[in-house]
Amino acid sequence: MRIQIINGPNINLLGKREPGIYGAESFESYLEKLRADYPDLSIDYYQSNIEGKLIDKIHEVGFDDTGIVLNAGAYTHTSIALQDAIRAVTAPVVEVHISNVHKREEFRHRSMISCACVGVICGFGLDSYRLAVEALLRTNKTR
Repeated sequence: MRIQIINGPNINLLGKREPGIYGAESFESYLEKLRADYPDLSIDYYQSNIEGKLIDKIHEVGFDDTGIVLNAGAYTHTSIALQDAIRAVTAPVVEVHISNVHKREEFRHRSMISCACVGVICGFGLDSYRLAVEALLRTNKTR
C-alpha cells in the first residue's frame, strides 16, 4: 500500500514558522517517525508552495496510490482548482490541518476542498497526519 502526503505553501517552514501554532518539529523529522510507525506502508512525501505543482502531483499519483493526505495550506480556503483535481482522481483524499482552523481567523473556517475529500482532520498537530493515514487504511479496507 502506498500513501502520498502532499503539503502546500509554507509547510516547508514547520519548526520555524509560528511554533506556537504549528510546533517546533520539522515535517521531515516527523515523517521519519511516521514511516517507522508504518513499516509495511510506502509513505511518499511532496511539498510545494505553488498551486499548479500541487495539482500536477495529485494528477500524477491520484490513480495509483492507496490514498492521499493533503495539507493544502492557505490554498484550502481559495482553490477551486485543487477541489477539481481531487474530484478528478480515484484515490481517496483526506484533508489535514495541523492547527484547529476553526479556532483561528474567520477566513480559515471555510474550505474549498473539504467537499471533495473523504474526510477532514484538524487540530491535532502533526499527529493529524497519522490520523489521516489510519483513516485511509480503514477506507481502503471497505473499498
